[in-house]
Amino acid sequence: MSERVVGTVQRVNGPVIEARDISDAMMMELIHVGDVGLVGEIIKLSGTNATIQVYESTTGIAPGDPIYGSGMPLSVELGPGLMGQIYDGIQRPLVRLKDRSGAFIERGEEEPALQREKKWPFVPELEAGVQVKGGQILGSVQESERVQHRICVPPLLSGTLKSLAPEGEYTVTDEIAVVEDAEGNEHKLTMMQRWPIRNPRPTAQRMPLTTPLITGQRVIDTLFPLSKGGTVAIPGGFGTGKTMTQHAIAKWCDADIIVYIGCGERGNEMTDVLTEFPELVDPRTGTSLMERTILIANTSNMPVSAREASIYTGVTLAEYYRDQGYHVAIMADSTSRWAEALRELSGRMEEMPAEEGFPAYLPTRVAEFYERAGIMNTLSDREGSVSIIGAVSPPGGDFSEPVTQHTKRFVRCFWALDRQLANARHYPAIGWLDSYSEYINDIIGYWTQQVGEQWAEDRREIMDLLQREVRLQQVVKLVGPDALPDSQRFVIEVCSLFKNGFLQQNAFDDVDRYSTVMKQARMLELILTYWRKGRDAIKQGATIVRLRKMKVVQDLIKMKFNIENDDEASFDKLQARLERSFDRLESLYEE
Repeated sequence: MSERVVGTVQRVNGPVIEARDISDAMMMELIHVGDVGLVGEIIKLSGTNATIQVYESTTGIAPGDPIYGSGMPLSVELGPGLMGQIYDGIQRPLVRLKDRSGAFIERGEEEPALQREKKWPFVPELEAGVQVKGGQILGSVQESERVQHRICVPPLLSGTLKSLAPEGEYTVTDEIAVVEDAEGNEHKLTMMQRWPIRNPRPTAQRMPLTTPLITGQRVIDTLFPLSKGGTVAIPGGFGTGKTMTQHAIAKWCDADIIVYIGCGERGNEMTDVLTEFPELVDPRTGTSLMERTILIANTSNMPVSAREASIYTGVTLAEYYRDQGYHVAIMADSTSRWAEALRELSGRMEEMPAEEGFPAYLPTRVAEFYERAGIMNTLSDREGSVSIIGAVSPPGGDFSEPVTQHTKRFVRCFWALDRQLANARHYPAIGWLDSYSEYINDIIGYWTQQVGEQWAEDRREIMDLLQREVRLQQVVKLVGPDALPDSQRFVIEVCSLFKNGFLQQNAFDDVDRYSTVMKQARMLELILTYWRKGRDAIKQGATIVRLRKMKVVQDLIKMKFNIENDDEASFDKLQARLERSFDRLESLYEE
């Protein structure tokens, strides 16, 4: 704790403290309150008075207690050792704090985010005497089996590399390089950096979003794809599967690194995450998923202001790995709890409320968070991305409430979870009527290259069928299905096959839990072949009863379980059986 006293406590209002006699302090400065050293941040300055939000319980703090300044904003430590860690909202390592203080963390308890004593094998990539710029890679450390940690020059520093440590083992605080800037000042560099969490890290250029984030979930990849570097909201009421969907994406998506932010979630739900994630096996390496995952746990009973900071902590860690050339996916669960923290803090500061009591700057804060996503050409001349998948928990499942509506303004993809689908055990419970993706036109080139030009047309056709089925179901509710002609009943039949045989996915089945791009395209192609040929057969006089009784229909329903991801030959055989079945049916009606 710094010994520089910058003021004293005047008034305590929950996590908000009003201070007086403030001197030598700046906006957003990290401070410590009282002799116990509670961590806080200056969020308002007026003359010699200041407003401070504190990230721990303020019980016992009284007027007259000293306030100590640090001289820097709230920042995170960046360096080797982040992977596999579990932090709270202000980057305190929970596992090490538990070992030291037990199940309940004492107020003012501090522990470095990065272990100071552990040594890492550093391999240099440059030589002394060369000119370096911000973000340039000095060397690397093998942080885990999957992640090679690249040690970079701090983003705002450039100059001449005066010295670089030889290959060997170093702690994060050992000097590994010296850089002399243009003014002749020497800067000693370690493998650890600090960065303010509210400031986006600089990049060279924002790139177009042309590559999808492949999740292996068919309803996402085929109907509502997300681009690498894109943003998506997952709104849904209690029990609709927000967390489950994020778990599936975290395990199966082709991002290099996962940052999971449990922001204000229930304690038992966060416990499930903390116990399940270390048990999950990375399908690409066969090792623990935690080797490429960082967890930030900030449960609903933790101080509300730390919940507000946890979102920024997570996205800063993601940007750090993006700058090394990695593709990072952030799971923020849930941004509604973050917005509620803003509302509570705003109310305690007696600010003018806007709709439903949220502060007037809520849209700005939501935009600032989602704008930190993107695929970038980094300062190290590599390509890296941050994709943000934010869960929203609207009270009562009301998508018209402010957080959901403002989030929709700033994201380009929307996966609306449907209560009826969840109750019917149809997972992922992403409704195809309210969901949308604006990345379709951006990523068509990728799908065309992978599976052919037919994909875009197939997707459009199946979406049209789903829209037609909704209108027909309204008629069925009034007059019953028997009142419809076979041509319209067949639309309902095909859509039912598509929902059960394609959109519904079993996370516990070894084959069905993940689908490659090829498998998704072939499954869609076969279902649409059945639709097109069945439609023509009905025009020639075939009945829907006979179409239902075709044995190949059961094969279409079960193909998600029976055909492996890379078994293209089985899809070819199924395609041939489907065409032979319709050829026999056609010859029967011609006779």
